[in-house]
Amino acid sequence: MKPSARDRLVGGLKERRERHQERHRLIRIAAAIGGFLIVIVGIIMIPLPGPGLLVVAVGLAVLALEFAWAEQLLERTVDRISDAGEKVRTANRLEQTLLVLLGAVVAAGALTLVYVWDVPFLPL
Repeated sequence: MKPSARDRLVGGLKERRERHQERHRLIRIAAAIGGFLIVIVGIIMIPLPGPGLLVVAVGLAVLALEFAWAEQLLERTVDRISDAGEKVRTANRLEQTLLVLLGAVVAAGALTLVYVWDVPFLPL
């Protein structure tokens, strides 16, 4: 039987965690801080159009090298991403069109707010 993507992720994560535990303490602290920052950015991105949930999963994967609770949360997040992908694949044409239109409206609203509030696209 072919292992699922989730099984490969969990198995690979356990191997990487063992290697990570041998690294210097400062590298491990930096990885934990980086993981938390990636998760925070992903959470901010969730309501916006884009891969917010995927960014959260990447951050959790980094945190899972140090923390067992992050591994459990990562497994649940991967399951939710898989479920969301399946819902999109099985949606009918009308639902897919409405989803694209909703994304366009949210993006247009975000751009309008950026323009009205005079928020620079790039920090200078």
